[in-house]
Amino acid sequence: MRHGVNAALVAGAIFLSPGGVALAAEGGIGDYLLGSRGPGAGITPPPGLYFQDDTYFYDGKLSGGRSLPTGGLLVANLSSQTWLNLPTTLWITPAKVFGGDVGVSLTTPFGAPRINASLLVNSPRFGPIGVSATDDQTNVSDFFLNSFIGWHAGNFHWQVGVGGIIPSGTYVPGQLSNASLNRPAIDVFSTFTWLDPRIGWDLSAAVGVTLNQTNTATNYTTGDEFHLEWAATKYITKQFTIGLVGYYYQQFTPDSGSGATLGPFEGRVVALGGSLGYTFEAGKLPISTRIKVFREFDAVNRQEGTVSYFTVSLPLAIDASSQPMPDKPIKTKF
Repeated sequence: MRHGVNAALVAGAIFLSPGGVALAAEGGIGDYLLGSRGPGAGITPPPGLYFQDDTYFYDGKLSGGRSLPTGGLLVANLSSQTWLNLPTTLWITPAKVFGGDVGVSLTTPFGAPRINASLLVNSPRFGPIGVSATDDQTNVSDFFLNSFIGWHAGNFHWQVGVGGIIPSGTYVPGQLSNASLNRPAIDVFSTFTWLDPRIGWDLSAAVGVTLNQTNTATNYTTGDEFHLEWAATKYITKQFTIGLVGYYYQQFTPDSGSGATLGPFEGRVVALGGSLGYTFEAGKLPISTRIKVFREFDAVNRQEGTVSYFTVSLPLAIDASSQPMPDKPIKTKF
């Protein structure tokens, strides 16, 4: 199997960024999925149709007797084990805007947050103050519609775009476990990748701002949020990569509304971790897989825990009329 820049574009670098849970704000949960971008974040593949499936796991807790608003309730001593599946379809159109390729994607997640917490208010569903309640509901999460323009110049690749989070309608007030946040939002972002095939290094970063709207079921308006992700990845062989990844999250405007009983509740977290990638062919179909694991620290007003992803991505149909980039073999020596 020959791996060059084109193969990286078509398989190893088509990892998308789905929306979903990333812990902060109301319920300690944000609309943008922290850590979803990584190696090849700025690379736009050739015009065509692509598919990616992310399986996401989170294991965290909010200790020290600190309280948290979630589902219209107030709780303490919260711990969670969450899994989500995030299938994403990406279309890179033949259109050009300012010389860049136009892409759109749709993510339709589903999953189950398993929540255990002590109630600080009476709940018709779980019982009186002081009860330790556990809730585990599998349901559809909110939809994420993404659009962007991507450019290439030698070893440099970058994108600018905007995404929209659309509530799925499955949110249940008074329920601890909600895959949906019922919170419309807009995410404005930019991504960048430097990929040098001569030395086999990929340096990538993504930065964005999430502008949140009101959860009408709880009258809670989460403040706006900043997120930064990065990855440094080395090709060990032509199929296998290893690297470091991380992210930083900071809420920069306060929560508001009658449901914001704890006041501003601005969150922050930092995470560091590692990434392993493997690309192979099924027949002539390039398939890329990646595992990422992050450990969070320095958390404020949110849970702190471990995040992991397992990602599979592949092209469904590539426009035969598109002009591919020159094929340069990726070297694997340090």
